[in-house]
Amino acid sequence: MVVAVVSPPRALNKEVERVMRLLIIEDDRDAADYLVKAFREVGHVAELATDGEVGLAQALDGQYDVLIVDRMLPKLDGLTVIGTLRSKGIDTPALILSALAQVDDRVKGLRAGGDDYLPKPYSFSELLARIEVLARRRGGREEMVYRVADLELDRLSHQVKRKDEEILLQPREFRLLEYLMKHAGQVVTRTMLLENVWDYHFDPQTNVIDVHISRLRSKIDKGFSQQLLHTVRGAGYMLRDGR
Repeated sequence: MVVAVVSPPRALNKEVERVMRLLIIEDDRDAADYLVKAFREVGHVAELATDGEVGLAQALDGQYDVLIVDRMLPKLDGLTVIGTLRSKGIDTPALILSALAQVDDRVKGLRAGGDDYLPKPYSFSELLARIEVLARRRGGREEMVYRVADLELDRLSHQVKRKDEEILLQPREFRLLEYLMKHAGQVVTRTMLLENVWDYHFDPQTNVIDVHISRLRSKIDKGFSQQLLHTVRGAGYMLRDGR
């Protein structure tokens, strides 16, 4: 069993780093539990899959900032998981962890679609730094303007328009709409909104989301024949072109 070199997690500086949602695909339970705990201690959201088939399914269904993939996995190996994701157009950055540390091994991992390769054993501080770099690179590729039907959100100018009519939003409303537009056509759950818009890692059992959704809906949909913001009963919310 090869596990990480234990390094005390450093505190997350929320002024310069954002909360990341990470998927760890690792079958060594001790190593996996260590990583989940360490990432959560520095403020990130970490989920776990312990075999390649489950990891692939979660990576296809979920919205993650970075995947951390062990190479030697049961059911599907890590390179097959990453290669399948790439063949389906999923470009979530993937960092490969492996005890196979030769140059040829690293080259195979990168050619399979991995974005980085870290041999075991490793230090947590280096792993954390590497995934932060991957997340920043991906963030730099994000669109600056989101559009759904005739609704437009400009992330740089913080302007929102519908049919060329400017819509004034409060900062939290803007973040909420930005997240919904980024995931347009997908069901967005309360948990996803709490973690990514409010930075909560627990449900405060309030109606804060319902209140903000109601206010946002009145601003972007009221007076327009086509409704864009929909409630998906028992699941969450969805922003989509209703045509």
